[in-house]
Amino acid sequence: MEFILWIAAVVLVISGIVTIVRGRVAYGALLIVIGLLVGPGGVSVFT
Repeated sequence: MEFILWIAAVVLVISGIVTIVRGRVAYGALLIVIGLLVGPGGVSVFT
């Protein structure tokens, strides 16, 4: 389960970076924050 959350976090952060580059800074920042919460440091949020 942790591996799946880690993959989801990577996808969210990369999507956030791409979104920021395309000009939607607020939405990109939101994706990055969600990705950091889901990632390895934030697994405890869901368990």
